[in-house]
Amino acid sequence: MKTVNLDYAAAAPLDKSVLEAMIPYFTEHYGNPSSGHTLGEKPRKAIEKARENVGRLIGSEAKNIIFTASASEANNLAVKGLVRAGKKKGDHIITSGVEHFSILNQLKGLEKEGYRVTRLPVDSYGSVDPAQLEAAITDQTILVTIQAANPEIGTIQPLEELAAIAGAHDIPFHTDAAAAAGWIPIDVEKSGIDLLSLAGDQFYGPKGSGALYVRRGIRLMPLVEGGIQEKGLRAGTENVPAIVGLGEAAKAALETMEERAAKAVEMRDRLKESIFDAIPNLHLNGHPEKRLPRNLNVSVSFVEGEALLMRLQMAGIYVSSGSSCTSQVLKSSHVLTAIGVSPELAQGSLQLTLGPESSPEDIPYITENLAEITTLLRNMSPLYHQYLKEGKNNA
Repeated sequence: MKTVNLDYAAAAPLDKSVLEAMIPYFTEHYGNPSSGHTLGEKPRKAIEKARENVGRLIGSEAKNIIFTASASEANNLAVKGLVRAGKKKGDHIITSGVEHFSILNQLKGLEKEGYRVTRLPVDSYGSVDPAQLEAAITDQTILVTIQAANPEIGTIQPLEELAAIAGAHDIPFHTDAAAAAGWIPIDVEKSGIDLLSLAGDQFYGPKGSGALYVRRGIRLMPLVEGGIQEKGLRAGTENVPAIVGLGEAAKAALETMEERAAKAVEMRDRLKESIFDAIPNLHLNGHPEKRLPRNLNVSVSFVEGEALLMRLQMAGIYVSSGSSCTSQVLKSSHVLTAIGVSPELAQGSLQLTLGPESSPEDIPYITENLAEITTLLRNMSPLYHQYLKEGKNNA
């Protein structure tokens, strides 16, 4: 049976060049980077080279990069680390209603500690209005954290405008760029971003690798205390192979970004055109143009999402119903709810994410199977038959 993966946001294969770069640090160069003897020298230099590569990807100096085990950890270090370091300055945090749960859930916890959180609404595309950020700032605001792009619906936020507003009020601006880094150009210096989180597995690096950019002068409290690794912000012996892999993936992402993005956009748009031509009553979620190159998110009217996913899997087509952190939960996506998608329509949502093995040759197979399955499921839907009946009555 033919198989087509359209869920690369959840997991992607490690680039072969990345794997080759990592292997020596499992076996040959296994020393502890903190060791004072020769065994620690090559791992230590490899970490610094990786720091340079990650920095170049986002327009940062190497010294401002802190390695973590994931973007979720980087998000927690950025938010909790900053607000706890600056708790005497204020107690107000601003975010958006479409953030990843590694932001939203920790903010719920901080609210229990007495912090106040403003969750900015978004428009029907999922974009934050800079004017609403300006209006939400108070003299007690100590952090603004708004994602670079939404991992579920793909909408890219107006980062420079948002960061400029925070900067004008001398408020640190953090962005979760896990979905964006490696796919769209990001320059922390030009954009005025103070903290940025990223994840290596999103651009074909190893799982369990992440980083946090911290602008010079920003003070954080560590989440894990112990040794002096990563400027004392993340204690514990470094995972050298993962860090090396992250650095190699960042280097490759920067060198090939334009080519990879253009290829993904071309196939994404062809796939969108094909399925929208073949299937009536589809709804595009997210901005039609200002979206991540590899992301396509659609809602299929009159269809229950779980059944749709199961039928597609039986045809060898792997998709997601939302972010990989929520796909096991049978409730409407908080992102789709925030952009005004009805619960009924949200239940039929599909997140299609392209990757290195995606090919235009797969489009007819995807379209044919999605159309057949949609027709089958709609024929079993009372809502669909009611819709057809009302259409005839109104004709």
